[in-house]
Amino acid sequence: MEVREIHTMEEIRQAYPVMKQLRSHLLEDEYIELVQEAMDKDMYHMAAVFIEGEISAVTGFKPMITLYYGRFVWVCDLVTDERTRSQGHGGKLLSFVEEWAKLRGYEDIALSSGLQREKAHRFYENKMNYKKVSYVFKTAWKQEKKHGS
Repeated sequence: MEVREIHTMEEIRQAYPVMKQLRSHLLEDEYIELVQEAMDKDMYHMAAVFIEGEISAVTGFKPMITLYYGRFVWVCDLVTDERTRSQGHGGKLLSFVEEWAKLRGYEDIALSSGLQREKAHRFYENKMNYKKVSYVFKTAWKQEKKHGS
């Protein structure tokens, strides 16, 4: 098992089938376009768990600064392939992000998780020691799409 940041277009494409399990509304072309734009404009990073060259889990994250959290890293996406869940891959990715953040002087990690994702909530709280600190609210100006937060 190898956990590392991914950068190349080939690796980003390779991550799509796993990411699609979380972001089911995204077609591959839209996913590629959004990842490229987020990397170019918003300091978005991706990391993955590789097992024998195949991606089994992937995360997207970015450093941020707000008055509420201070300097922190926001985990935008975190998903483990349904075939390899409950094997510690999500924890390895979050640990990777935590180490990435510490090495760069960021103080905390934050994320949001869809209200329906109760298993994910138990994972964050019970296995990774994350605390619920707020609700996330959203509005949309265009026709609402269903997102798998």
